[in-house]
Amino acid sequence: MAVRKIRVLIIDDSASVRQTLASVLQSDPDIEVIGTASDPFIAAKRIQEEVPDVITLDVEMPRMDGITFLRKLMSQHPIPVVMCSSLTEEGTETLMQALEAGAVDVILKPRIGAADHLAEQATRICEAVKSAAEARLRQRPAAAARSASLSGTQKKLTADVMLPPPSGRPMARTTEMVVCVGASTGGTEALREMLEMLPANAPGMVIVQHMPEKFTAAFARRLNSLCEVEVKEAADGDPVLRGHVLIAPGDHHLLLERQGARYQISVRTGPLVSRHRPSVDVLFRSAARSAGSNAMGVIMTGMGDDGARGMLEMHQAGAHTIAQDEATSVVFGMPKEAIARGGVNRVVPLAQIAREILAEDRRR
Repeated sequence: MAVRKIRVLIIDDSASVRQTLASVLQSDPDIEVIGTASDPFIAAKRIQEEVPDVITLDVEMPRMDGITFLRKLMSQHPIPVVMCSSLTEEGTETLMQALEAGAVDVILKPRIGAADHLAEQATRICEAVKSAAEARLRQRPAAAARSASLSGTQKKLTADVMLPPPSGRPMARTTEMVVCVGASTGGTEALREMLEMLPANAPGMVIVQHMPEKFTAAFARRLNSLCEVEVKEAADGDPVLRGHVLIAPGDHHLLLERQGARYQISVRTGPLVSRHRPSVDVLFRSAARSAGSNAMGVIMTGMGDDGARGMLEMHQAGAHTIAQDEATSVVFGMPKEAIARGGVNRVVPLAQIAREILAEDRRR
C-alpha cells in the first residue's frame, strides 16, 4: 500500500521563491505541493479548502507578517510550520521568536544561481519538511509514520570524511567529564529546558543543534540570558570549561580535541555528514577518539539518524550515553536510531536529562 505524500502549502510574497521552493519540494517523491499563497490571508482561505500536512512560511509579507500568522495558527489550528527566510543577521532574533511561537524548524531561502548551495539547501529543505510532518504538536496528534528517504542520488557521507574512527583501547577516566549533546527538530526548546535545569558549576558541554549559519549565535545569546551556565557560539580553539556550554556554529562541524588534561574545540568546514553540517556524528566520533570514558553522550529529539553511529562509538569507547525518550521528543528519529544500534545506556524523559548529567558527574 502506497504511503500518502506529505502535502505542503508554501506561503511567500515572492513569486520566484514560491516557484523555486515548489520545484525543490516536488522533486522529492514523498512530497506534494498542494498550493502556494502570497500572504497569510490567501493562505487562510487555502487551508479552509484543504488542510496541509506542513506549511513553509516567510517572515516579512504584506498585510500580515509571518510571526503574527504563526501565532494565530498555533492557537487555532496547529499545523507544523517551517519558517523560510533569507536570514540576515538582523533577522535572527525574529526567527527565534518564530521557534518560541511554535515553528518546527527554520531554513534558508535558496540562492538562485549558486548550484552547489542550492543542491545542499534542497536536501535541507526536503528534510526539514519531512521532519515537520513527523512532529508532535499541541492539540494535534502525531502524524503517521512516513518514509525518511531523501530525493536524488546524493551520497550520504559518514564522519569518515572528517576524521577516522576511534582505534585502540577505551581511554581511562583521567580528566573532567565533558558532555556532548546532539539535537535537531524540536531541539531548540528541548535544549532550553534542559540547560535551564543545570547549575552554574555543571560539567563543560558541547552541543550540535542542526541550524542555519548565523542563527546559532542568536540561539546561544538567548540561552545565555536564561541559564545559570554560560552559553556561547563555539569558536575555533575555545576551551571546554566547567559551567560553560559551547554551541556549534551553523554550517560548520564541531570537533572535540584533547590538549593535555583539558579539552578544546575545533571548528571546521567540510562536506555534509549524515546530510548535515554541523553533524552530531562528527562531534560524537571526535569525543570517542579524544575523550573516551571521560565523555558523556546525550542524543535528543530530531529526525533521521545523525548521531546514532557516533553514539555507538562513544559507548564502545567507555562513555556513558543517554537518549531522550519518545514521549517527550518532538520527533523520535535520532534517539530511536541510536537506541536501535545499541549505543545507549539509558533512555529518559526530557525533564530527567539534566539530573542524569549531574548524577554522572557526581559518580566521577
